[in-house]
Amino acid sequence: MRIEYIRDGLVEEFHEGIFMQYSNRFQTDAYYLRSCAKPLQATLLVDNNVDLTEEELALCCGSHAGEECHIKVARGILEKFDIDENLLRCGVHAPLARSMQDKMLLRGEKATAIHNNCSGKHIGFLVLCKVMGWDMLTYDRPEHPLQVAIKNKINTLANLPCPKEESRSEGATQPYPVTTDGCGVPILSMPLENMLIGYKNLLKYDKIVSAIKNHPYIFGGENRLDTEIIQNTDNLIAKVGAGGLCIVFNYKIGDGFVVKINDCSMEARRFAVLEMINRLGWGKIDFDKSIKTLHGQVVGHVEIIP
Repeated sequence: MRIEYIRDGLVEEFHEGIFMQYSNRFQTDAYYLRSCAKPLQATLLVDNNVDLTEEELALCCGSHAGEECHIKVARGILEKFDIDENLLRCGVHAPLARSMQDKMLLRGEKATAIHNNCSGKHIGFLVLCKVMGWDMLTYDRPEHPLQVAIKNKINTLANLPCPKEESRSEGATQPYPVTTDGCGVPILSMPLENMLIGYKNLLKYDKIVSAIKNHPYIFGGENRLDTEIIQNTDNLIAKVGAGGLCIVFNYKIGDGFVVKINDCSMEARRFAVLEMINRLGWGKIDFDKSIKTLHGQVVGHVEIIP
């Protein structure tokens, strides 16, 4: 697909990418799952019957914006399982929510690891380590039992081969490349088709689907595309990932799609995803495709092809 920014008939900017529907899958190159892996990783929490509320599970599945509601839930999980916040190894960045950045600036507060959009995932990792009796200091390392279990679980959900039992370690052969994600833990790559298969299998996890659909703001937050989609449609869950990825699934009919924008533009991704939801008749989300000056004058528009 192609997203064009047109002013007076002249295409001054364009972004190319791929749209693939689960019901009409085809082969592509491999791409890293990035944060689209989070709900798949969280299935291990359900598999091991970890005692989490829907809100808490939604936080572990999502990429939160670091707002006060997210921090409250995150610290609540840590307190429930008696886990030290300093064990988080996701790194530090400012909250994604601009409103929270402003609040912290006025208060003279500095961001910590818990404000990282991946801290919910990492808290889920620490909880699993506590429940399973695994070392909590090295949970981010590729050879750690947690990361080996995650690799095998995602491969299984995505219908990809797992490494042989005797070689399930840091050096185990994966069907596609594995790298280190921005938050410091291993992340798998796979063709887009397999991502969709993984999310199709995710629909079997009623607890995760319910957590996401019932708590979309805890799952994401301010100006998060997946939150916008879930809040403005019926029967859809969605998850964004770095690198221009977004996966949307209609859990009522068992069909979904993935969008991958090649140059990773977040704005182009939003246009493409919302447009395709409307074209499929899975929702009617109003969004502005006009290009305006600072005075509000319309001088062009965005077109999504096909």
